[in-house]
Amino acid sequence: MIDDAQNEAPAGVRAIAALFAMCAIYLGIAGVAMMTRPGIVPMSSGAWLLFGLELAGPYMFLLMAGAGLAVAWGLVKLNNITRHVAMLIAIAGIVMLAPPVSDAVAQVNVKALMAGGLGIIVRAIVAWYLAQVADQFQRPKMPPADDWNMPH
Repeated sequence: MIDDAQNEAPAGVRAIAALFAMCAIYLGIAGVAMMTRPGIVPMSSGAWLLFGLELAGPYMFLLMAGAGLAVAWGLVKLNNITRHVAMLIAIAGIVMLAPPVSDAVAQVNVKALMAGGLGIIVRAIVAWYLAQVADQFQRPKMPPADDWNMPH
């Protein structure tokens, strides 16, 4: 029997899952508000999370909210594939923030530089931490070699 304490997500993974869940809830609320009362929430309200995808409208907000909740759930359940997806999302966010940060440096816009720099730092910490705790996540189960129907 497997001990439940052994399968509990580390505090850092739970914090990252909470971050994904909070972003998903924000996008979900904004998407529902856009659909129920058009014009009450500007599409630019999701720009800092969606990096241009907000132009697709409220359905993209809801789609990304669902994806964020799925990632949060998978991280809490210590799913290894979800860990990789979360790392890819964080790395993609770093890549998407590089041009605005470079522009902020060129224009000496301290506020935009600090906001973009903080976004990069948070995403880098998420990707780094998830790479460090790889041994905590469940690996896909491989069948025994006898079941592969391969000649020995």
